[in-house]
Amino acid sequence: MSLNENDTLGSLVKELLHKKSLSMRKFSKLTSIDVATISRIVNGKRRANLNHLQVFAQVLDVPIVNLMRAAGYEIEKNVTDDANETIRQMQKVIEKSDIHQEEFTLDLLEQRLSSYQQYSRTDEGEEIIRKEFKEKVKKVAGVGPYIQQLQDIFTKFTLRKGNAKELAVMGGVLIYFILTMDLVPDYLFPIGFIDDAIAVQTATQLLSQK
Repeated sequence: MSLNENDTLGSLVKELLHKKSLSMRKFSKLTSIDVATISRIVNGKRRANLNHLQVFAQVLDVPIVNLMRAAGYEIEKNVTDDANETIRQMQKVIEKSDIHQEEFTLDLLEQRLSSYQQYSRTDEGEEIIRKEFKEKVKKVAGVGPYIQQLQDIFTKFTLRKGNAKELAVMGGVLIYFILTMDLVPDYLFPIGFIDDAIAVQTATQLLSQK
């Protein structure tokens, strides 16, 4: 990564900190990243990794792709909300990581959701949802705008607000979110949560059609 790209990220972070009236020390506390590390990143002396950018984006309330571009990660300029386009972006990051990961496709996601829908109809599947959903939300620290949608789905599922097919769709996406063995592991920041967001989008679309 060039000095230019370091400067770009540093300038962006400084601007966002100023807008939110956050000092470097306060930002350090909110991100749980030490001040020295943040200072080196902002001043272009250290490259921000994807974990850093994930936390920065959450605290600064900005899309992570903005920070990734500023940090020099190769993200196409015209990112849309289309699921297939998002998946292409995810695959690029996966390919550049050191983690072996099978190719992620919308078809694979839909197949996994379908199997989890069946599982959610079982006593074991429903028990997992009721016992582990809230704990998983705590673990991801509310990452992603889809969390509120999942919480709404969880409420409807536990109150049985829907017919059998609707409850299966809700249960399927909740189990996908809960289980760590989904198609893109959650530890692979930042894309580890994007597949969860796409799963929520897919489930929401299915529910709107019923």
